[in-house]
Amino acid sequence: MRELLGAAQAGVLDLLNGLSRQPRTLRLAVGPVTIELDWSEGQAPAAPPPAAALPTAPAQADHASQVEPAGQSTPPEEETVTLAAPSVGVFYRAPEPGAPPFVAEGDTVVPGQKVGLIEAMKLMIPVEADRKGRIAACLQPDGMAVEYGQPLFAVVPDEGG
Repeated sequence: MRELLGAAQAGVLDLLNGLSRQPRTLRLAVGPVTIELDWSEGQAPAAPPPAAALPTAPAQADHASQVEPAGQSTPPEEETVTLAAPSVGVFYRAPEPGAPPFVAEGDTVVPGQKVGLIEAMKLMIPVEADRKGRIAACLQPDGMAVEYGQPLFAVVPDEGG
């Protein structure tokens, strides 16, 4: 299933990168996976990033990323693991615009704690901590389009958890 999702994602990105203007709607089906996007209700998003800027493979959720996102600080030198995006979509650090973020650098998290949201096809998918630890860095800005497996937070694991 992961391969189909990756193929569908690549197909959508290829289609969007090849268009001269943003479409109002887009629907792509690869086997049982369907991606449907609709920009008709609000303002259309900015043009998709160039294909060269896209990662070539999902990052591993249990290893710190060696790739530094544009405009982001390098994770601290402490031994960290990354908390990765569970889905393709738009990453939000807070439950709504203007609200404080779910977590900030230095906050302690526990497994299952909500640390962000990813909006994908009008669904809000929770991003939850998978281990006990301390947030060392937020690796993606609020409102950033992210890929499946892309690092969102650097976490210093708690020795006891």
